[in-house]
Amino acid sequence: MYSRGVRGAITVETDSPEQIERATVELYSKIIELNSINTADISHVIFTLTKDLKSAYPAKFLRQHFDVSDVPLICMNELDIDGSLEKCLRVLVVFNTQKSQQEIHHVYLKEAKKLRPDIAG
Repeated sequence: MYSRGVRGAITVETDSPEQIERATVELYSKIIELNSINTADISHVIFTLTKDLKSAYPAKFLRQHFDVSDVPLICMNELDIDGSLEKCLRVLVVFNTQKSQQEIHHVYLKEAKKLRPDIAG
């Protein structure tokens, strides 16, 4: 088994709990689906949000919609770099797997595709 990280990001139009909830569920669902991840294999999940997103914690919505009660979750601020993408929620899901790094499918949705056009598809 190897410890692998799956990166993902998504943007929202406005800072509201409803939009952060929808974005969190959409992004996490896609990561789990594309990488065939079992919750029991997840080591931890780290969320970052840009400074303009402060109405809700993505971890709260993960707990509400998915069986992740045993998974350590944390939310943090993304670095505030001039010219960086706004209203962006990022995630790093670390899990145990037999997959190689090349078999991991990172997920970039909506305007966040600009962050990694080489793998956003």
